[in-house]
Amino acid sequence: MVFIRTRNLFKEFFDSEKAGGLILIICTVISLVIANSNIGDAYLHFWHQHLDLSFLNIKLDYSAEEWVNDGLMTIFFLLVGLEIERELYVGELSVFKNALLPILAAFGGMLVPALIHFGFNHDLPTRSGMGIPMATDIAFALGVLSLAGNRVPASVKVFLTAVAIIDDLGAVIIIAVFYTKSLSLFYLFVSLGMFALMILFNKLKLRNLFFYIIPGIVMWYFMLKSGVHATISGVLLAFAIPFDKRGIHPSAIVQHFLHKPVAYLLLPIFALANTGILLSNDWYKSLESSNSLGIIAGLFIGKPLGIALICFAALKMKICGFPEQMGWKHLSGICVLAGIGFTMSIFIANLAFDSPELIRDSKIAILTASLLSGLIGFVLLTRIPRKV
Repeated sequence: MVFIRTRNLFKEFFDSEKAGGLILIICTVISLVIANSNIGDAYLHFWHQHLDLSFLNIKLDYSAEEWVNDGLMTIFFLLVGLEIERELYVGELSVFKNALLPILAAFGGMLVPALIHFGFNHDLPTRSGMGIPMATDIAFALGVLSLAGNRVPASVKVFLTAVAIIDDLGAVIIIAVFYTKSLSLFYLFVSLGMFALMILFNKLKLRNLFFYIIPGIVMWYFMLKSGVHATISGVLLAFAIPFDKRGIHPSAIVQHFLHKPVAYLLLPIFALANTGILLSNDWYKSLESSNSLGIIAGLFIGKPLGIALICFAALKMKICGFPEQMGWKHLSGICVLAGIGFTMSIFIANLAFDSPELIRDSKIAILTASLLSGLIGFVLLTRIPRKV
């Protein structure tokens, strides 16, 4: 029964991410077209206009884009945390033998892109962008993977999902450690106190979500004020919500509830808010900068290279083996698809730089690398015979 529920939960996750990836593509194209049309200025102004939701003595005055990136994206990070939790308890990562290859693949896929970007930018202020090419976008990658149809067995989809989830965990850690520009210990301790309270509720076996959602909102507010990016509170909340291998548990309820809103509403809003890029006539020249070259080379070359090298070494040394029905041809396609950065890469770009021009150029580079990775990854996967 546990296996059936887990399988159904993964199928629901894959289906939502698959459709969500296609919607992300559409929203990105729409956002780019509108931003460069006659109403482009009004469109960009909308996302930069402030929405003051302050009440009592709690100040909450941020632009629409900031509300999306600091507020709504916390819900996305909550879902990411729930996916990580599920994988650790009952998924691909729950058995060390099965988890080792995607863990190693994700590590190689984070390290090599970061080193490539650092190689281009080590003596420049843009070296702070080395975290940008480290993450894989689950929604886009699974969306492209789905287009290959039954050429790709379920084990390959699970493997790519596991790699992307570990990638996301790495990105969360990177955001928390390296992209905290100013720190208020008081607010941070209050936020972590809320987390400790929820862990206590968990240990006391309090399963009512009221005991987690309300303290979770308080934790988000104090995390926002602490200087640590507020979205980290979403991951902490995920690990505080009770998970049980048996029966219907709060974690599964929240995960099931969030799948479609995140895939069909939240991430498309994120794409609309963050890909409204005003392109000049010579916009392509921005791709020649050290930062842009580092991002493109990191995602399009570094990701496949890092994953392939470490997987080749691990498999040849017989540290671990391929999942059932998966082979080198599948791995080659996955390696390239992992270069689709988008959501997390754009998110980190917003944190890495203060200059609007640098952020814009970084987004152009991310979209370019993601487009190349998606197209070539799709071609590689469609060349695989339907029965390998």
